[in-house]
Amino acid sequence: MNPIALVTGARGGIGRALCAQLQSQGWQVAAVGRDAPALADVPAQLHLAADTTTPEGAATAIALCREKLGVPTRLAHCVGSTLIAPLHRSKPEQMREVLRVNLDSALYMLGAWVEALREPPQPGAAVFVSSVVAGIGVANHEAIAAAKGGIEALVRSAAASYAMQGLRVNAVAPGMTDTPMTATMLKQPAMREAAGKQYPLGGVQTAEEVAGVMAWLLSDAAARLTGQVLPVDGGFTKIRPLVR
Repeated sequence: MNPIALVTGARGGIGRALCAQLQSQGWQVAAVGRDAPALADVPAQLHLAADTTTPEGAATAIALCREKLGVPTRLAHCVGSTLIAPLHRSKPEQMREVLRVNLDSALYMLGAWVEALREPPQPGAAVFVSSVVAGIGVANHEAIAAAKGGIEALVRSAAASYAMQGLRVNAVAPGMTDTPMTATMLKQPAMREAAGKQYPLGGVQTAEEVAGVMAWLLSDAAARLTGQVLPVDGGFTKIRPLVR
């Protein structure tokens, strides 16, 4: 039987692309967002309304998927937001919101998913979305770097806790990606060109490229990977090419 995958944040660029890729591979996909009607055009067998930034919402997403499609042995948590501002210009409510949307939702969603696979014990795979700013210092990203750094620590710890059960927990750390979230930053050709020059491989990556790595991490082809954070960043965090 093809795996059942629960994809949160499915309305966003990466989540939507991942749903399309998994469904094209014959997976059963449950797309989750806060507004079910807004998910109508997302490729999935099931569209679920749930606010995964709360423990109740995370539990609801799992319960609805279990009731209508089956237990999701694959989880892709794509919920996220960003805040680009130096710390001294970030308001407490802005910082709390970034932590709530990114880190709180990851904790609650992973907890609900693990609980669903504990009785009876089942193997599975989960993948989360971090960011290059959690692995390398980038100016004016303190709040989002803290949130995404927390996700990476969560991935490593959970991978250790549940390895004996056969649960794999990994993450991707994308660089600048062309999605609705970054549309404002990339709307002018000069801005897009400047952004692309930061990356050794050049250009700005697509949501489909990030989703492809996530789909692979969820698949049996990545059966020996857990506790890993894979940068999908055109070499940004690891290499410096020759300047010509």
